[in-house]
Amino acid sequence: MTPMKALRQMPPVHDIIDRWEISDLGPIVRQPFALRLLEEVMTGMRDRLRHQEDEVTREALAAEIAAQWRVRVEEHLRPSLRRVVNATGVVLHTNLGRAPLPDAAIAHIREVSVGYSNLEFDLDSGRRGKRDVHVARVLADLLGSESAIIVNNNAAAVLLVLNALAEGGEVLVSRGEEIEIGGSFRIPEVMAKSGAILREVGTTNRTRIADYESAIGDATRMMLRVHPSNFKLVGFTERPSLSEFADLGTRSGVPTFEDLGSGCVANLGFAGIDEPGPAESIAAGIDLVSFSGDKLLGGPQAGIIAGRRDLVDRVRSNPLFRALRVDKLTLAALEAVLDLHLRGDLDGIPVWAMLRAAASELQDRAEALVRRIGRDEVRSAPMESVIGGGSVPESTIRSWGLAIVSNAVSAKVIEQRLRASEPPVIVRIDDAQVLVDLRTVRRNEEDILFRTVSAAIGGD
Repeated sequence: MTPMKALRQMPPVHDIIDRWEISDLGPIVRQPFALRLLEEVMTGMRDRLRHQEDEVTREALAAEIAAQWRVRVEEHLRPSLRRVVNATGVVLHTNLGRAPLPDAAIAHIREVSVGYSNLEFDLDSGRRGKRDVHVARVLADLLGSESAIIVNNNAAAVLLVLNALAEGGEVLVSRGEEIEIGGSFRIPEVMAKSGAILREVGTTNRTRIADYESAIGDATRMMLRVHPSNFKLVGFTERPSLSEFADLGTRSGVPTFEDLGSGCVANLGFAGIDEPGPAESIAAGIDLVSFSGDKLLGGPQAGIIAGRRDLVDRVRSNPLFRALRVDKLTLAALEAVLDLHLRGDLDGIPVWAMLRAAASELQDRAEALVRRIGRDEVRSAPMESVIGGGSVPESTIRSWGLAIVSNAVSAKVIEQRLRASEPPVIVRIDDAQVLVDLRTVRRNEEDILFRTVSAAIGGD
């Protein structure tokens, strides 16, 4: 068959559409995106037929075009945001969504989202209420704070506090705390956007309480202390204690504010890590603290502002608050996570269950998986996990997992195959080995590992 004769067998567009209009995808066949994909398929088919030598029929072409179109449409409709298996050993992996939510949080989200809720309705008085009350009580119990509000992340919390309490005035910040957090967001730039004026005190490595005291003047509106959660300053260093910082604020009448970043509510002492928490800051007399909901708290993305009632009320009354506040789903998840902390049920929070898992337990799981996979390319091996998410820099936790080395398949190819699996399995490569750290793999994901690892090392 000549190319010209083959091209004459191309079916008209309406023939393809008619096939689909009686199928399960019928309601979308005339959507603009679907018609665009059909045109792309038909263009590709015409290009192929220009080099066609074998016999083709219109019916066969119509069936093939319809099948290709269906595949393209289904791929187009596939959600971009997907579940993945985190086998990197980075517990708070920013690129992988940080903290997975507890079952209790998922259940509470469903409970308050399938119908209506009392989001801003006071059931006792029958009048309009404030959405923050749903978490303020639990935060007061956990942190010893007088009041609290929630915004969409901690960067927003810092921006809002600075704008509400220090716009047009000076904020004292140690030179050693002018940090940059993820995504190239820098404290000086956030402060500039807030309308507050940065007043540097001390030096990069040494700042004393006297540096703050000598900088206080008529233009001073706030003293800001920033927890350097994504780096460590070591060597010849000095920093005022919390009590010194809070005492100066009280004596001078200047509000004190601490950006704690990861906001560790529970104790990491079991891992040999001493991480400051918001409760300690409030107990020491710091007026306001802010921290993230999706880091060491183990909840949804949120920025929590807690402390003195009068200051929290001033922040709440700022017009920016409405633009930065969170929705009912975030509040529902956060309330459930805070309740688990209050009950001391840390193993009910996935992040904390991962952090608290003993290396010996992970070794048992690794060895069981190795026996199940039954391939020489896979062995169990000790590893080092990290907390991640800009939390507790340079601290590692002993872990265990799978080390994969194949003479037939490179580590890069194995990593690519795992990443292309369903669901994708995200691993790391070190010294030509594919490492699967079980600290961040849930037990109910081990069947996925068995299937995907077996396939990745078994393919050509």
